[in-house]
Amino acid sequence: MFPDLWPARWSRSQRSNATLVAALVLMALALSLLGKLLSLFPEPIGSNAALFADGALTTLGLTLVSGTVGLILGTAAALARTSRRAWLRYVARFYIWAIRGTPLLVQILFVYFALPVLVPGLNLSDFTSAVVALGLNVGAYNAEAVRAGLLAVPRGQGEAARALGLSRRHVFLDVVFPQAFKIALPPLVSNFVALLKDSSLAYVIGVVELTNVGNRIQSATFQPVATLTTVAITYLILTTLVTQITNAIEYRFDVEGRAQ
Repeated sequence: MFPDLWPARWSRSQRSNATLVAALVLMALALSLLGKLLSLFPEPIGSNAALFADGALTTLGLTLVSGTVGLILGTAAALARTSRRAWLRYVARFYIWAIRGTPLLVQILFVYFALPVLVPGLNLSDFTSAVVALGLNVGAYNAEAVRAGLLAVPRGQGEAARALGLSRRHVFLDVVFPQAFKIALPPLVSNFVALLKDSSLAYVIGVVELTNVGNRIQSATFQPVATLTTVAITYLILTTLVTQITNAIEYRFDVEGRAQ
């Protein structure tokens, strides 16, 4: 959306940078003004505007932290899946199989209730438990996206780089991985946006994020239509802005191959 608003004479880099800055500024404004805007609404929204704003901030923070964890885990799992060491491939396959084959809700409950039992002395807060569960979940999906990107890079690219005298490490870091990341970027972006919505499941272990706030207010006021509509619209605003940020990143890396 935003890249088309800038002057046509601007380079792709200039338009992508401007789009990224504009989306980040809008995100900051939306989060800072959300409480004030909602305070203008009738009951039960107006008197609980600060709670909605805090819940939205917690949702975004939960998404950013768990998304970062998931990107690191996904990259590591993808490298393990393509490793020459059989035990690494088996461990990565088991991780991806187990996570993708079980519901996210069960994983959140398992980390919060069962993991401290299995690991004596481990005491995770509700927020940390949600980060661990969400990070593990999105990491499994990211792993397949990154692995697909690695497999999509023509083998001749690496062979040509090695023929030029580059070490195996430099071939991977300077030739293979940048191309694989560019290929994997669209599904990674899609996973991140989905994570923002999936973070709503953290309410089951007491994380006071946006869905939890809405559920508490509608339970106390018995006005589910206004409350849940506000929650849905807030999620829509957040996902729209996050999508613009991720689209700017895609545009910056020229994922569509339309560099000008």
